[in-house]
Amino acid sequence: MTKQIVELLGTRGGNWEILATAAFVSIAVPLVVFFAMQRYLVRGLLAGSVK
Repeated sequence: MTKQIVELLGTRGGNWEILATAAFVSIAVPLVVFFAMQRYLVRGLLAGSVK
């Protein structure tokens, strides 16, 4: 995915609007997964800390 985003930039740095949009879209998916699974992450951290 990163290679495709770099190809959108072009040789002279043009089309930075497209690059910014592509970067935002590519980070949106991991953020959604993180916030959806955050309760399980906290549950796992707390389970490991209690004797």
